[in-house]
Amino acid sequence: MRGIITEVNADLYTIYVDNRKFTAKARGVFRKRHIEPKVGDICLLSNEGIITDILPRKNSLDRPFVSNIDILFIVTSLKSPDFSTNLLDKFLIIAYLNNIKPIICYSKEDLLDKDEHKEIFNILSYYKKIGYTVVSNRDIKEIKKIIKGNTCCFTGQTGAGKSTLLNSLDKNLKLKTDEISKALGRGKHTTRLTTLYSVAGGYMLDTPGFSDIDISKFSDEDIRNSFIEFKKYPCKYRDCNHTKEDECSVKKAVRDGHILKSRYDNYLLFIERRKR
Repeated sequence: MRGIITEVNADLYTIYVDNRKFTAKARGVFRKRHIEPKVGDICLLSNEGIITDILPRKNSLDRPFVSNIDILFIVTSLKSPDFSTNLLDKFLIIAYLNNIKPIICYSKEDLLDKDEHKEIFNILSYYKKIGYTVVSNRDIKEIKKIIKGNTCCFTGQTGAGKSTLLNSLDKNLKLKTDEISKALGRGKHTTRLTTLYSVAGGYMLDTPGFSDIDISKFSDEDIRNSFIEFKKYPCKYRDCNHTKEDECSVKKAVRDGHILKSRYDNYLLFIERRKR
């Protein structure tokens, strides 16, 4: 039988096969081959309830621990927890390097005061300008259109409202949500497992939230190429990393206000951390 893994809990795997639900274990040989089944994997299942094979993946993420993703919804809180371009840019790097279409989905707009609203939406306008799709978590009809026919993943900050948004997309899910921890200033982990749901004519993965993401495994070149707007400013220096040369066209674009300074600063930070 052929199915899709919808949940992983220790060594037990929940699998959907033709709208039927099975609980299975993986073949022992998987460990020897360093194969670890992920939510989103297409697998072969024996009549005895054993996963016998994992079919080739079109992409595979380690955090969140999922595979075969078409669209990555980066659910981004604008306040409580505070808006973080650093975390957002890390997720955009991960999406780019895994050939996944990213959607920036912002939440908690109503918590912003007038000055905060102006500042943050100027930043979001920049992301739109360079080619990213940006939607509000209130744009339920738009989000459903994006999900239809795709396997999508909700990821982003702890406490950004991923489970709340899923509940809005399908009232039958009734996923547990929680308030922000006042002591820590961030969300409580209400999503403990990565789970795949059938929603709006597609599949949606809900994942545990993160306060940070490690991108140190990526090369300087990978990170540079992931900043898609840099390509609009061809540099005269071959293989330039846009960090030192004063006459670098990317650095000039930052000085001239064509490239968002906070985004360029994140880029420099990501490159610098790789050297430590």
